[in-house]
Amino acid sequence: MSEPLFLVEALPSGEVMTLAGPEGHHAATVQRLRVGERLLLADGRGGTAAAVVAAVGRGTLDLTVTSRAYVAPSDPRLVVVQGIAKGDRGELAVQAMTEVGVDEIVPWAAARSVTQWRGERGVRAREKWVATAREAAKQSRRAWLPAVAGTPDESTTAVVRRVGSAAVGLVLHEEATLRLSTVELPTAGEIVLVVGPEGGIAPNELAGFEAAGAVPVRLGTEVLRTSTAGVAALAVLSARLGRW
Repeated sequence: MSEPLFLVEALPSGEVMTLAGPEGHHAATVQRLRVGERLLLADGRGGTAAAVVAAVGRGTLDLTVTSRAYVAPSDPRLVVVQGIAKGDRGELAVQAMTEVGVDEIVPWAAARSVTQWRGERGVRAREKWVATAREAAKQSRRAWLPAVAGTPDESTTAVVRRVGSAAVGLVLHEEATLRLSTVELPTAGEIVLVVGPEGGIAPNELAGFEAAGAVPVRLGTEVLRTSTAGVAALAVLSARLGRW
């Protein structure tokens, strides 16, 4: 089993450090790491450090750093515009997409989104997505934390601009004839993939995306839930880009 990963604001500059705070509590109290066990530290920006537990305190670990590494950011970047879904489906999508390597998630206030992020409720909902992405990145041993856009969400107008500036924009749509497995992909820049909410993408939204240069694509004959469509598409793209 691979070493557990813990996220820190900054990697240690020297050869020793104390892991404290929530991460230290989780490592020492929840996971019960002991002297001699190995773990990974990551700053969420590509930097990692391997370390060995030298001493265990109350909610803290004293560590000895054994090696350092840096993982370059992915290029092309995989950006998923995720239509806001009701209940926990959005968080399920964020978790799974983070595990398979999404680089950025854009919460989208689509016309057919049943749930709308307004005021403090929207801020809290976005914070849940950020926390979900963080925990999923730790579980999957990611050196990079995926960014979560929005303040707290993005309008269709903003998404159209994002699609228009991308190396390629793709819209998952059940009526598309072009398969995602065959569409031409760029070698650099952003691949922006739009996933609609439960009710799908409205005709005027699709028209706006196409006018910005986006290409409607489909995965297969099945119609997937909004919580699974993005992760399935990311799996296809990851394989085609040589990430997998």
